[in-house]
Amino acid sequence: MTAALTLHTYWRSSAAYRVRIALHLKGLPFVSVPVHLVKDGGEQRLPAFAARNPQRLVPTLQHGDAVLTQSLSIIEYLDETFPDVPLLPGDAWSRQRARALAQLVACDIHPLGNLRVLQYLEHELQLPSEARTQWVARWVRDGLAAFEALLLQQGAGEFCVGDAPTLADCALVPQLYNARRFGIDLAPYPTVRRIDAACAALPAFEAAVPERQADAPPA
Repeated sequence: MTAALTLHTYWRSSAAYRVRIALHLKGLPFVSVPVHLVKDGGEQRLPAFAARNPQRLVPTLQHGDAVLTQSLSIIEYLDETFPDVPLLPGDAWSRQRARALAQLVACDIHPLGNLRVLQYLEHELQLPSEARTQWVARWVRDGLAAFEALLLQQGAGEFCVGDAPTLADCALVPQLYNARRFGIDLAPYPTVRRIDAACAALPAFEAAVPERQADAPPA
């Protein structure tokens, strides 16, 4: 019997969103365990969760006795462990492209606007809301401009790398969700928007949308 998959997640975490997309694309059943990142100072700070993931971050995926952290690493683990519906292309050059685009999001855009950074800007540096929004927008615009340029330079297919979703699409779509939250104009990125629309048409991406998660607040 295959070991169960349990995803410790938060509905609006873009990193957890990436892993939800991957799980749904692969058709893997999993149990979601919500970890509220804001309530009572953040449930990720509780000792029980810190014992599971010392970084105190979501997503954290349990596969049997294994505890997995870091969204892109989790997705690659899923790809190696459950090779049906691969999320990395078959040739080395295309795999590098998918990884590079995913890391552009996960390493260069996302860390500068994640919850921990925004809380630091608010509470420690006491920046007003408008200044925090400007901070996020600056780095998101820079990152998406580079993402768009790479897609044009390397030749995107229907999706970021070829004609099937990859690791790169799992990273891109949640970042665009965040961009819209902060009111960032996506008009300058037509290729990015085209790929986002192609992803949105797939049931796996729809199932992973934050507002469809059990811990999302009522509309």
